[in-house]
Amino acid sequence: MEKWEYVSIKVETKGFQGGILEIEDFDSKINKLGEEGWELVSCFSTNKGYGESREIISVFKRRK
Repeated sequence: MEKWEYVSIKVETKGFQGGILEIEDFDSKINKLGEEGWELVSCFSTNKGYGESREIISVFKRRK
């Protein structure tokens, strides 16, 4: 039976009302986890209202 461990990261969006993702910073963070053997399994935003994202949450897993 395979065992997994999980980690989540939260990236806050920028801008006056949010919703602006600094993609180079985001890519850097997820690529670093990928190099450590983490696999991205889910990515979603928290909604501030009217479709604006406040934070981006990414969930990763890897074998124990």
